[in-house]
Amino acid sequence: MSQPITLATPGVSSASFWYPTYFPVSAWIEHAPFASWLIDAARPRSVVELGTHNGFSLFAFAEAARRLGLQTQLTGLDSWEGDDQAGYFDPTVYETVKREAADRFPESVRLIRGYFVDSVDKIRDGSVDLLHIDGRHGYNDVRADFEQYRPKLSERGVVLFHDIAEHGKGFGVHRFWDEVAGQHPSFSFEHGHGLGVLAVGKRAPDSVLRFIEIAGAQGGAVRDAYARLGARIVEYYRGAVEAPATLVHFRNLRAQAEIDARAAMEETSRLRQELARLQASASWRVTGPLRWARGLPRRIR
Repeated sequence: MSQPITLATPGVSSASFWYPTYFPVSAWIEHAPFASWLIDAARPRSVVELGTHNGFSLFAFAEAARRLGLQTQLTGLDSWEGDDQAGYFDPTVYETVKREAADRFPESVRLIRGYFVDSVDKIRDGSVDLLHIDGRHGYNDVRADFEQYRPKLSERGVVLFHDIAEHGKGFGVHRFWDEVAGQHPSFSFEHGHGLGVLAVGKRAPDSVLRFIEIAGAQGGAVRDAYARLGARIVEYYRGAVEAPATLVHFRNLRAQAEIDARAAMEETSRLRQELARLQASASWRVTGPLRWARGLPRRIR
């Protein structure tokens, strides 16, 4: 039986138990506990995300920063077009994320719509304390993203790589992670498609370096704790978002079925009334003998 997760669990803080409030469909949901921990531990002044999509991870960072009273500035970059791996996005995806940013984080979140390579000059060199790379997942893609945006990192810079545990066709983040993980202090999570933590900066936060040291010594315990914390978020998501949506769906189906049933009953009633009027008519009575005569051969046989 697994031990309870407490503040005594290696690599865990009170922020690890926070729940986000924004829940779009996302492959990143299981990493929300670590996102909160990292914002609390690193206290980044600037966060840049390559591949914002529905905005879950960006807003999870933003929520944690707000809860901590930080003045963190967050920038989400995406073309909001999608690709052959993530699928192609509906135009409403960008509009939803844009509205969420404007409504909830007007002073801390900005969105840059475009390709990463075309947007790199919009980020000041040496200004980014936390870089999250979650764009296209091919080896050359993630390598280009890292190399193009590495000059943007500050001396405190930490980089997150999502999908390092994906080994399917077209996924090469794991290969690039294997190359860079040994060049800097690093740690990897295996749940939630995998998340790599890389302390690149010469003056990376001591709290992050201590975490990597502790996690390196007790990796099993740390991975287990965050996998279980992530599973709680997924369970909450299903209860708070999916279940009500499913309930509404079935309620709608039931309501439509009741409407259809009432319509069928009304149609049946109408036909019965029509038949009764027909049977009461003079023509029905006059043609009665003829209908009887037509049925006579069947009766004789």
